[in-house]
This record gives sequence, structure tokens and C-alpha cells, in this order.
Amino acid sequence: MAEINAHIPEGELTEKWTKLRSSMPLVNPANKRSIEIIVVGSGLAGASAAATLAEMGYKVKCFCFQDSPRRAHSIAAQGGINAAKNYQNDGDSTYRLFYDTIKGGDYRAREANVHRLAEVSANIIDQCVAQGVPLAREYGGLLDNRSFGGTQVQRTFYAAGQTGQQLLLGAYSALERQVGMGKVEMFTRHEMLEVVTVEGKARGIIARNLLTGELERHSGHAVLLCSGGYGNVFYLSTNAMGSNVTAAWKAHKKGAFFGNPCYTQIHPTCIPVSGDHQSKLTLMSESLRNDGRIWVPKKKDDTRKASEIPEDERDYYLERRYPAFGNLVPRDVASRAAKERCDAGYGVGNSKLAVYLDFKANTERYGRIEANVQNIHNPDKETCMRLGREVIKEKYGNLFDMYAQITGEDPYELPMRIYPAVHYTMGGLWVDYNLMTTVPGLYALGEANFSDHGANRLGASALMQGLADGYFVIPYTIGAYLSKELSTKPIPQDHPAFAEAEASARSIIDKFFAIKGTKSVDHFHKKLGKIMWEKCGMARNAKGLTEAIAEIQELRREFWSDVRVPGEANEFNPELEKAGRVADFIELGELMCMDALNRNESCGGHFREEYQTEEGEAMRDDENYAYVAAWEYKEGVKFELHKEELKFENIKVAQRSYK
Repeated sequence: MAEINAHIPEGELTEKWTKLRSSMPLVNPANKRSIEIIVVGSGLAGASAAATLAEMGYKVKCFCFQDSPRRAHSIAAQGGINAAKNYQNDGDSTYRLFYDTIKGGDYRAREANVHRLAEVSANIIDQCVAQGVPLAREYGGLLDNRSFGGTQVQRTFYAAGQTGQQLLLGAYSALERQVGMGKVEMFTRHEMLEVVTVEGKARGIIARNLLTGELERHSGHAVLLCSGGYGNVFYLSTNAMGSNVTAAWKAHKKGAFFGNPCYTQIHPTCIPVSGDHQSKLTLMSESLRNDGRIWVPKKKDDTRKASEIPEDERDYYLERRYPAFGNLVPRDVASRAAKERCDAGYGVGNSKLAVYLDFKANTERYGRIEANVQNIHNPDKETCMRLGREVIKEKYGNLFDMYAQITGEDPYELPMRIYPAVHYTMGGLWVDYNLMTTVPGLYALGEANFSDHGANRLGASALMQGLADGYFVIPYTIGAYLSKELSTKPIPQDHPAFAEAEASARSIIDKFFAIKGTKSVDHFHKKLGKIMWEKCGMARNAKGLTEAIAEIQELRREFWSDVRVPGEANEFNPELEKAGRVADFIELGELMCMDALNRNESCGGHFREEYQTEEGEAMRDDENYAYVAAWEYKEGVKFELHKEELKFENIKVAQRSYK
């Protein structure tokens, strides 16, 4: 059994990162010029890492499957990015951000990593402001903050409802500067199909040029995977349709352990499914829970319009159940509560699988404040609503416009209808404190790793982690490894390991075309998604998970005997791309169900129906499951479990309460 060593530094929690940075082996500037690093992915983690490492003097190759790094899925993040700057003077601190993140993740994250994330969070904001990212500001010029779930302070910095886009443009600008200087070689429309290992160390990748179909060999002294999460295993999710697990899964099959695959985040505020025609779901930012109140009718199967239901016949169920946090409970809690209300017969809309997100009360409140500012005394309700709407429009306008375009309803006049949907994955490649996987020289950053969020991610923490890993962590930690590789000459691409990896990638492509089946790739992806959502989604149980494993194994056999991939290998072929990704999703889906079946407890986004309190809350088993599940891939799609024990020396582990 391979031993797991997280390489967590000794000493006080608050000193670990500072001491490690100060004592870590370095690579001198002259040596950096002869070291090449491969970065797979160009989102926030990939772009920030590639730009920073190139700025330091390393030679960098950066790969993305989109036509531009600007198209990375980080662009879709809406609500904001967390940082412990305490601009609101409301009691925030590094420790409080650390505590909220550990508690929000239901005590299933590694203390040392989370504290480091909280420490560097403030630097991220300074970096982004210096890059010109147009974060929202208050009247006095200070950066503005808003609230997000799972916290009682305002620490979320934002740029309207397009924070991810603006942060990505900042990182993209830094990346393109290095491209222009010749320090980064950018490979767009390329997809990584294999990790190349030489004597056990990651030394390169096999990539497919998606425009020509050509397989290419690329060598380097280290490989960084910044390829995002795997939410599209469910078919319907808020992820871009291209988001996939292939880079991480190929690394997993080369020896990189996969951590906590069953931890999936269900986002509570998404536009509900409207029919079988949909290929993805649309996120409505969690920031809307700042000013929107969530409710359902008190009467079951109420068919009245929202405007016809009087105030005393509305159940503001989050405010009722969780008075301390109200509408700002963490995502997993809000999602389960919405599902419970809908399952009990209180859902709204045609499908009855939705709840209301209503802005009327706060629109009027903002209007009264604005009326005072404009010296309008005793304003009537109509004036308040008109003035309040302008305030709401400034804060959330593009989100309201998006909702109106998709649903045909005006959210300024009617409450939004929302329902939970798959959004983010807390699981990912297992990494140590230095972000290295179990394969030496192979690193995973951002959502591609498991490291910082435990069993549930707090809103606005994904952007924080991606940029922390790329700008402030990997530039230090990679030096510890590369300082021992100075005598390693560039790996020749005619090395047998490259030939073997390329042959493996080509054989899979050839196999797809040889099947000549009758069913499309999407047919199998939809079937997989249905199994995963129904049996490994918002709620799981042993019976359903056992059935799901058997169904996925059968689906895999059917896929490899009856999938139809049209076209040729040596051409632009989106169906071939999808086939490879879905093949990986099918194997991952089986592992997710195995992990969920193995974890006989409920924690965060992993809700086993057998393990819940009388109030329907998650019931952890700290005695038996306070560990990271790190799975090793074995031939024949078999998996072996390794455990990294989680030690909590700075936080008292307790039942999560948001009441």
C-alpha cells in the first residue's frame, strides 16, 4: 500500500506557511531559464500559475481546449471572491475566514491548507486591484463587500454579477504579457490525453490538436493540472458543456490518487429544469440571497400566483429554521431545505420543483434609504419600489437580465423561481501541502484538487482558491521539487515513455471508431447523468448506491460495444472529444458511488439518508470517518482506498449549527 504523506510543516498553525516559505529550497534565476513547466488549463488557477512562473523565469507551456484562455469556465463565476480584509469593520479576521471554511466544509478539510488559504486571501485582492480588475467600490472609494452563505460577516468582493469574468481577464492579461515576451508558449484548442511518466516522475503530456486531430508530445520538468472540476458527470449542471474530468482522470490512471470523489456541491439558486431538451443549467449567483428572501406557500399544492399569496400565508423556511443565518446558510443546507419543501408538496411553478426567491421587501427598503438620500420625505410605496429597483439593478442587473432572457419573466416584478443544481466538486486529485499529487512532479491546482473545501464549499471560495494556488502557493512550493531536478536535461520526445503514452492515446481513439455502434455519445452521457442524479445526487442511500454501481458497470459495457463516433480521427471532431470525456465520466461515476457507499455518515454535500438527525440535518461520524478518502486506480477499473487522517488541533469539532 502506497503511503500518504501530506507533508504538513511542523509548528504553530499560524506560522506553518511563513516558516516553510522562508526555508524552502530555491532555484536560482539562471537555472530557472533551463527548466520547462507544463500547465494544463488556463482558468484562474492555470492562467495565474503560468503567468507567475513565467515572470519568475521558468519556461512555460500552457494548454487549453478552448479557442482562447479567456473562454475558461472561471469566466462563469458570478457572485464574488472572499478575502479577510475586514473592510466592513464587522469582526472579520484571518482566523474567522479559516474557521468559517472548516465549519462550512463540515470538518472534512485539512486545517493547514485552509489556514494558508485564509492567510493569502487579502493578497489576492491587492494583486487583482493592481491588475486593474474593476471590483465594486463604495461611495467613498473603498472596495465594497457583500455577504455570502455560511458567514456572519461581509467579506465577499465582487464586480456586479460577473466577478469570475473580471478576475479571469486580470489573470489573462498577466498571462498574455508573458506570451508576448516569449516566456509562455500558448497551445489553444489542445486537449491533454495522457500524462507521461519517466522513472515514476511526471515528465510531459500527450495532447491532441483539436483542429487537426494530430497527437503531439510535450515534455517538461513538471506538469501542473489546472483543469477544473467534474460536475458534468451528472450531464445537467451549471458547468460549461466542455468542462470535463479527462486530464485529472488520466493522471489518476497513471498513479495520482483521487480524493473524496463523492463530495459534490449542489447550488441552491439555479433556474429550474424546463424539459428534456436542456444540455446545461443556469446559475443564479448566491449573492442574490443577500437581498432575496426564499419562501414557499404555507398551503400544499398552492396554484395561486406569487403576487396573490398574502404575507401571512408564506413560509420563509430558511429564516424560520435557521434564525442566526437565515437565507445565508451554506449551500448544502439551503439546497436540502429546498428539496425537502418541494418533496413535501410545497413547491411552486409548473413542475413544483422550485421555490421563490423574492426581492420585494429589500427593494422597498433600499428605496426608502435612497428617498432619504434624495431628500424625499414620506415617500409612497411606488416611489420606494422605483428607487429601490435602481439600487438592485446596480448590484445585480446582469443577473436579473439573464433570468428574464431565459424564463421570459421580469424578476423585478415577480419573484425568481429557483431550485438546486450540481455546481462544484470538492473532490479532486489528492495533493499534499505543496499541491503535489502522489506522482512526483505532477501538481493539481484549483478545482482539480481536493484540498481546501472539505465536504462543502462556501460561496465565493472557488475563485479565492484558484488564484491563491496559482499566484501565491505553487510559485514557492514547486521550487522544493525543481531544486532537485537541476541536473535533469530536457526529456527527449523520442523517449520510449512518450511513444508508449502516445500509442495508448491512439489505441483508445482507434477503438472508438472501430465500435461502429448505434447510439450517440450524448445518449450514454444522459443515461449516466440520470443514474448519478437520482442515486448519488442531493441524497444517497446504500440501496440506491449499490444499484447505481451495477447500472454504471452495465452502462460501461454497453458504451464500449454500442457507441457511435462519426467522422475521422485526423480532423476537427467534437463527437470524438465527447466520447473520450464520457468514457472517463463513466469510470469516475462508478468511483463516486463507491466512495459515497463507503462513507457511512452524512457530511456537507454528502447526505446519506440513513445518517441524519431528527431535524433532517447531516449526522457525521467523526470517530470512523474523519479522514480524506484517497483512491488508487487499479487495472480493470478497480480502486483501492487509502486514508489520510484529519487532525483538528486548532478548531473544536462540533455538530454544525446555523440556528
